[in-house]
Amino acid sequence: MDVYIEPIGRLINEFSKLPGVGKKTAQRYAYKIIGMTDTEAQEFAAAVLNAKKKVRYCRICGNFTENDVCDICARRDGKVICVVKEPKDVIALEKLHEFKGVYHVLHGVINPMEGVGPNDIRIRELLARIGEGGVEEVILATNPDVEGDATALYIAKLVKPLGVQVTRLSRGIPVGSEIEYADDVTLSRAFIERKPL
Repeated sequence: MDVYIEPIGRLINEFSKLPGVGKKTAQRYAYKIIGMTDTEAQEFAAAVLNAKKKVRYCRICGNFTENDVCDICARRDGKVICVVKEPKDVIALEKLHEFKGVYHVLHGVINPMEGVGPNDIRIRELLARIGEGGVEEVILATNPDVEGDATALYIAKLVKPLGVQVTRLSRGIPVGSEIEYADDVTLSRAFIERKPL
C-alpha cells in the first residue's frame, strides 16, 4: 500500500526524477508545492513551462539561448573556442570573467560503458566550425575524469592536424571532480594555466 495519496505520490515521483533529488528531498519539494498559494503554484508551473517553451540550443555553439544564436556567439570573436561538456559548464566559466572567446558545448562525453561514442556528441559540429577558418586555439575544458580526458584526447587528435593550437585546462581541478563545482579561484587558475596537448 502506498503511504501517499495519488496526487502527492505523483508529485514526489516527478521530483525524484531530477538529478541529485532523492525520495526525502522530493517529498520536501512536494510538500512545499502543496503549501504554496494557488498564485505561487501557478507562477512556479508557468516558469517551468516558459523555460521549456523558450529555451533552445544555439545553432553555433549548442549553449542555451532564447534566440537562434546565443549572446556569446553573437558578441565575441571566435578565434578561441572553449569546448565543454554541458551548458552549465559555460555558466561556471563565465562567472570567472577570464575568458573572452566563444564556447562549444558537446552535450556529453565519450563513454563506451554508457554507449556514447564520438558520433553521439557534437564533435562534427566543432570540426565544421574550425573548418570555416579563423580559429587559432581550441581549449578543451571537459571534466578531469576518465571520460573527460578520453574525449579531450580524441578531439585533440582530430584538431591538431588542422593547424589549430589545442590546450587543456591545468590540473588545478581535482581528478574526478566536475567543473561546475570547482571554486572560482581554482577554476580561474586552471583556465589561466592551461597546457598545450
